[in-house]
Amino acid sequence: MVDVLRLRIDCAYDGSEFHGWARQPHLRTVQGVMEDCICRILHLDREKPPIRLVVAGRTDTGVHASRQTCHLDIEEETLQRAVGHLTLEPMAALEHRLRHILPADIAIHRISLAPEGFDARFSALERVYVYRVSDSSTTYDPRLRHCVARVEGELDIETMNSALSHCVGLHDFGSFATPNEGGTTIREVKSLQWHRIEIQDVRASADDISLQRGGLIALTIVADAFAHNMVRSLVQASLQIGLGKRDESWFIEKLHHPKREGSTGPAAACGLTLERIAYPPDEMLAERAERIRARRELPADSD
Repeated sequence: MVDVLRLRIDCAYDGSEFHGWARQPHLRTVQGVMEDCICRILHLDREKPPIRLVVAGRTDTGVHASRQTCHLDIEEETLQRAVGHLTLEPMAALEHRLRHILPADIAIHRISLAPEGFDARFSALERVYVYRVSDSSTTYDPRLRHCVARVEGELDIETMNSALSHCVGLHDFGSFATPNEGGTTIREVKSLQWHRIEIQDVRASADDISLQRGGLIALTIVADAFAHNMVRSLVQASLQIGLGKRDESWFIEKLHHPKREGSTGPAAACGLTLERIAYPPDEMLAERAERIRARRELPADSD
């Protein structure tokens, strides 16, 4: 019997030059580049990769990840090929070699043996995304253009948060997302809030902004999972409210009638980063995965 190992891979990437996570023919994607590099290390066919990375959250074109998680099922004998002349265990050798051949816009945090029952996608408890914006209350810093969206006008954060507060809980986000084939747009949002990042450096003025010193406006959103374009469409809707172009009643109406009608496209991808994936304790991984694989439905008395 062939021994198959499941590896957990924690990584990060700058999504600016990628056409999203998922492998696509003739396009540069994170999954495609990572699988190609793993095949190169293990002397596998790169044209028809016999391996497949399963990811926690499939990011769109231009979206970044500071903490992404995926898993890889691989035969123990195949993994042994990573060692070569190195005096390392096979898994450590794969991590070492992968770090050295991946392009500069992908980083490996860690490769580890996945615990029993672990599924990078279905075992996840929640995903945390942050969307960062620079509005006219600060001076735009062009050095941040790859990870911060620019908005003309000053945003009313209090009004934006008031509207978004209606999203907390289990809802059908069909007005703000599109389902995958055979999927659904029902998701449970645990929390979401805009805030202005406090300026940390006392020498910095309000118009001297950076990711480290603050001055930016950021939306942190936590949910069990997200449908396609859901976060960026919610961002775009709340930005319209924050700029006074729409009101809260318009947003509530869209939320209660989950149908795409074209008035809210997704905000720019550059501002969005997947920040973290949370998992339950090891003994609950398999149970969580089995439960999440079931199709979601709203309670009968739900709006």
